[in-house]
Amino acid sequence: MTQDLGIIRSLIPARIDRLDWSPFHTRVILALGTAWVLDGLEITVASAVGPVLSEQETLNLSSAQVGLIATVYLLGEVFGALFFGRLSDALGRRNLFIVTLGVYLGGNALTALTWGNGTAALVFLYLTRFIAGAGIGGEYAAINSAIDEMMPAKYRGRVDIGVNGTYWGGAIIGTIGTYVLLNTVDLNWAWRIGFLLGPIIGLAIWGLRRHLPESPRWLIMHGRQAEAEENIAVIERAAEAHGQTLPPLDDSRAIEIRPTRAHGYLSLLRVLFRQYPSRSTLGATLMITQSFLYNAIFFTYTLVLTKFYGVEEEAAPLYLVAFALGNLIGPLTIGRLFDTVGRRKMISGTYLLSGLLLAITAFLFDAGVLNVITQTIAWSVIFFFASAGASAAYLTVSEIFPLEIRAQAIAVFFAIAQCFGAIGPVFYGSLIGEGDDPGKLFIGYLIGAAVMAVGGIVELVIGIDAEGKSLEDVATPLSVVTR
Repeated sequence: MTQDLGIIRSLIPARIDRLDWSPFHTRVILALGTAWVLDGLEITVASAVGPVLSEQETLNLSSAQVGLIATVYLLGEVFGALFFGRLSDALGRRNLFIVTLGVYLGGNALTALTWGNGTAALVFLYLTRFIAGAGIGGEYAAINSAIDEMMPAKYRGRVDIGVNGTYWGGAIIGTIGTYVLLNTVDLNWAWRIGFLLGPIIGLAIWGLRRHLPESPRWLIMHGRQAEAEENIAVIERAAEAHGQTLPPLDDSRAIEIRPTRAHGYLSLLRVLFRQYPSRSTLGATLMITQSFLYNAIFFTYTLVLTKFYGVEEEAAPLYLVAFALGNLIGPLTIGRLFDTVGRRKMISGTYLLSGLLLAITAFLFDAGVLNVITQTIAWSVIFFFASAGASAAYLTVSEIFPLEIRAQAIAVFFAIAQCFGAIGPVFYGSLIGEGDDPGKLFIGYLIGAAVMAVGGIVELVIGIDAEGKSLEDVATPLSVVTR
């Protein structure tokens, strides 16, 4: 932790924001953006192989034991976000995005070694799932911070939204990979290989991460001025080597800071809800509403297909590919509009529009006019917009709080969202039942639509117009010296 080191005057934030896109930024995305691919793959693989683990020839687990795997993973994510989020703010982004990847790789690889369903084997299984979840939770906090702090302001929105949306690329890989494995490989090997798909991708980007610099913004805020200057110089030389001409900067764009101590979570909560009550309300609302909707629909998706539309359990995952494609294409195609049209208009618009479309689909479902194809198309269209909005929720909590507490703020709102989101699958699962009363699910869909509408209205009223602005203009660092 850095104590009072005197006042530092720096142009580093302005030097980052004057850059155009370069191969350096591409490397950042390739090295760090895979966090969401890994999480999407992980959730999908665990969901697909869950029923297989109940088979006699695999681990012969009970349904309750299989269900607990997902719960333990979720708890690991919450713990990892809070634990590694604090370390990321205190020790640096680079240190943590290397450590969290290692934790995830280790946890997942060990899961594949589970040998049975005895007490010791079950403890081992759940422990490894908790560790893997902790690694992914830590990734959310450390990597969102690092990406936003190293992206020029004009690209920050589309990059963050696009990267968060690649969760669904991981879901597609996981769906197709496990479908092929479970239908071509001996089941006792197939589920183990499935859990190794993520570590294979993780190992492929390990080297890229090791060669990324620390966030210059984080360094300067922690009094490490010489290192910050070295790192920004490396980034600028890379840009100039690829033809960029960097214009001179007026000294008036410099910031003056006095490095301060790190914040613990009690101190953080006071800062969030005393100094930033409106922003904290905004962040919590956006994160909770999108988490509730996503967990409600995604984790009960196959149940609806099998219970209401008579789809065979073996074929149900293939419909998930179409659903995931809609989720993936949305952020990648309309993400740039969050930088050009603006945050408030696009976030509120995607939330409200997805809520409206879900309400319309609910009435069509209740009227019995949908079949499995049209239902899948409807969900894909809804989540084309909802996915971009949900990704923008992560962008929002990453950019509207000061750098000194950014990773911890992401962790806090991620943890809150996961806790509320966990209600969704249980609630909607009870509404689905045996598929004999579509009226209950109709009400559930209307509730989901209303939840998204709340998020859109809150954004419309108290949203932050952060497009094109430096992070320091969006949220003044706590260590800035005012005169």
